[in-house]
Amino acid sequence: MRDEFDEKVEAVRADMLKVSYGAIAIIRSEQTQAVLTSAIVTALAAIVGLIFANFVSGGIIRSVRQLLDGTRAVEAGHLDQSIDVRTADEIGQLAAAFNRMVVQLRDNQRVRETFGKYIDPRVVEGLIERPNLTAAEGQRRVMTVLFCDLKGFTSLSEGMTPQGLVKVMNRYLSIMSEPIRTHRGIIDKYIGDGIMAYWGPPFVDEADHARFACQATLEMIERIATLRREIPELLGVLGTPMETCDIRIGVATGEALVGSIGSDVMMSYTVMGDVVNLASRLEGANKAYGTRNLVSERTVVAATAAVEVREIDRIVVAGHTHSEVVFEILGAKGKLLPEQVTLRERYSEGLAAYRDRRWDEAVAKFGASLEAMPGDGPSIAMLKRSEELKESPPPQNWDGSSRVDK
Repeated sequence: MRDEFDEKVEAVRADMLKVSYGAIAIIRSEQTQAVLTSAIVTALAAIVGLIFANFVSGGIIRSVRQLLDGTRAVEAGHLDQSIDVRTADEIGQLAAAFNRMVVQLRDNQRVRETFGKYIDPRVVEGLIERPNLTAAEGQRRVMTVLFCDLKGFTSLSEGMTPQGLVKVMNRYLSIMSEPIRTHRGIIDKYIGDGIMAYWGPPFVDEADHARFACQATLEMIERIATLRREIPELLGVLGTPMETCDIRIGVATGEALVGSIGSDVMMSYTVMGDVVNLASRLEGANKAYGTRNLVSERTVVAATAAVEVREIDRIVVAGHTHSEVVFEILGAKGKLLPEQVTLRERYSEGLAAYRDRRWDEAVAKFGASLEAMPGDGPSIAMLKRSEELKESPPPQNWDGSSRVDK
């Protein structure tokens, strides 16, 4: 009975092992299938996730690239850029802010271009980018100031129609303003037919502004021929008095008050001081000497390496009690014609004789300078003055200076 029982137990055990092995095989098969299914599902999820992420990131990258391209275009000065706002998220808000910024920059550019016709663009730019230029207290700086005036403007403009006069004035101011701008000068204002300009910090280095002013003066004088040629074409009429027009220029260098000057409702960035008055008086003094330009001694000293000059006289202008030695710019350095060199030498000798009261010699030398260059205004003026003083000598305390009240 024990043997039979053991056999039955073994049989039952064998059946149980068989069932267990079968269950284990099924479990393993199902586990492998579950792992494979999980792997497939995970792969599919990863693919879907990558596709979705690529779609989302692609949209973000495209928007960022549009912003980057727009920024580069604005940096290059192209203010006609605009970005389409397609979303309401942070990228969309950034694009909308960019568009508003471009509109503001466009408006600022329009303001600069508009006011650049009324105020020198460098002053406009300086007032926008350097707020210290608007400081009401101003600064003391050495500046060079230029005044230019159209000779005999009142008589020249008689008989002209208002439209014709405006055409002539606009062309005259355009032609004479260009050399000033080319040589880095600041046009302060137009006063009727007159031009006031200045050179100096912060727009030009202190070592260069006198040279730039003298070079601008020479170029303005050279453009008189252009002005005379264009006026008849502009008016469509030949034989007008404007065909013989001429200019007078005064240039002075000295300390000036520079800053924003004006009232609570209107300001002007300008220069003030004795140097401005001197430049204006020198412009007027050209009438007495028949010259096109007169410059102060301080200007000549600062620009001596760039221009050829001759001393004209020692004058006392209106508003001054001391005399100023004034010069005429003859040309660029080393480019004088032989007759100009002779003129300068004879005139200098005549001026020395004039100051030493050697009237006969002064008359002879000024006559010789007129032979070198007939029609020379300063020679004519000084020759006449020498002849008058020869007949009626000046007082003993006379220092050779001439008073010019214009």
